[in-house]
Amino acid sequence: MKKTLYTLMLCLATMTFVSCEDETSQDLSVVTHYVTLELNGDALTLVPLGSSYTDEGVVAMEGTKDVSSNVEVTNPVNANEVGIYTVTYTAINKDGFPSSITRTVAVYDPTVTANIAGTYTVDANRTSGATVTAYSGFTVSLTQAAPGIYWISDYLGGFYEQGRGYGASYALAGYIKLNADNTVEALTGYVKGWGDSYSSVNNGVYDPAVGRVSFDVVYAGMLFSVTLNK
Repeated sequence: MKKTLYTLMLCLATMTFVSCEDETSQDLSVVTHYVTLELNGDALTLVPLGSSYTDEGVVAMEGTKDVSSNVEVTNPVNANEVGIYTVTYTAINKDGFPSSITRTVAVYDPTVTANIAGTYTVDANRTSGATVTAYSGFTVSLTQAAPGIYWISDYLGGFYEQGRGYGASYALAGYIKLNADNTVEALTGYVKGWGDSYSSVNNGVYDPAVGRVSFDVVYAGMLFSVTLNK
């Protein structure tokens, strides 16, 4: 009799455990498939100034289902203005979760033939109120993204990144453009560490005779006068 009672209690306990496990599993068994996005064409597209830009789009898959027709595209490209543009593709899956991917489009002036890419040595001054601080010997790189358009590693000439030792997050990096008359203009700039940018970039010029680039940057109420020497 005792053996029969023990067996019955064990069966009831097992049934209770299985029942609870099934109930818990139901709460955790929802599977969502994020939309995967793949660019058609290149991640960086070069567009000559004054031409037209036709976006190549993306392929979007939600699990095994093609949902490319549901992708929303934000396309700010103006082929009549030199610049760096970001095209963004966004898709939301059936459970409301978003996915996105971007393409960079560089609209460039094909009449600009000089190439100023390279690593430069800095000679600069920072003016803060009545105090002028000279600094030099740091390095800044210009990397060509398209004819006449360059990624600059630090508009501030390494003042915070290298001079203060704050690291790359405190460089004011972005894109500049070289014009046919050898003037230099800022296109974009951003300091990741502080989440801000320059107020203005002025007096930019490239001197091909000596391979020098110079400009003035107003940042955080201070003036940085930067010369880059090859």
